[in-house]
Amino acid sequence: MLENSSVANESGSRYPEVRLCASTISFILLAFFNVVINFTIVSEERLRTQARFVLIFHLLFSGLVYFCLSSAFYLQKYMRFQISKASCLTLITILMTSASNILLTLTAMALDRYIAICFPLKYSALCGRHQPWLLGAATWLLALLIPLYLVTQDAQPDYQAKCTRAQMQDGQLLKILLISCCTCLILYSYAKIIQEGRRIGVVNKRNRIGRKTILMHGAQLAVYILPNFVLYFTYLLASAGYLDSKTRDLFGEVNFAFFSLAQCISPVIYGLRKEDLLEQLYHKFPCLSCNLKGVLEWMGRTASFGRCFHIR
Repeated sequence: MLENSSVANESGSRYPEVRLCASTISFILLAFFNVVINFTIVSEERLRTQARFVLIFHLLFSGLVYFCLSSAFYLQKYMRFQISKASCLTLITILMTSASNILLTLTAMALDRYIAICFPLKYSALCGRHQPWLLGAATWLLALLIPLYLVTQDAQPDYQAKCTRAQMQDGQLLKILLISCCTCLILYSYAKIIQEGRRIGVVNKRNRIGRKTILMHGAQLAVYILPNFVLYFTYLLASAGYLDSKTRDLFGEVNFAFFSLAQCISPVIYGLRKEDLLEQLYHKFPCLSCNLKGVLEWMGRTASFGRCFHIR
């Protein structure tokens, strides 16, 4: 996701319309999910005091901010608008922050489930009324570190008029380091969850729903994490002269479009499959009940995970 924060080393995309369309469609989809899901979470006390729902709130809001500004970024590039250096750096800083916060929120969600499942007594003691929101605020502050560092290292002249993905060129190693640390924590958390599930008999060969749920979460996490490593690998190949710039740009556009749209499924995986949230959502938006049920069942069949969706 961090590569998608528009700070890759290349000077610009050859196909900005692809990224513009993908960002705009993703923004519209996430705007809908933010309205129905986040409004439900905030308006229901039983939901807004639980860490898992608060983290879903921050995940959806981070995605909304990212794709909103990403659409604006690629629109100004497609239309060839000229903006000031300060405006460009501000735009890129918020893009990077929201992208980093998505990854950090996913890590916090994995750690939250790990502690809740493996240490239930300690988890109950730690989770107070305001702690989940403090955790969300902490992820945003932590997500600011890399963007602020890169902004202070920026040495481009003030008369630079084009706002491109080459505005900050020295952040690749930091981004990969952050992604690697978060990936290790997520893998460790899920490994411990699976181990505990097997110990208590929840995750076994007979429990197909449990196994498929874990596979769905793993696939969704891969949608966020894998593109960064793949694109960094292609960047290294291009730097070494094994890949021409046109091929790299084309691969980058396809990668961006596919994974951006795939990330819009996260509200279904992490939010709408939770019966507590779904029940309250139907109370808040009764007009969506039948339509939403049909959409979720269709998405479940499309992903070959139909049995994981038990919509009342």
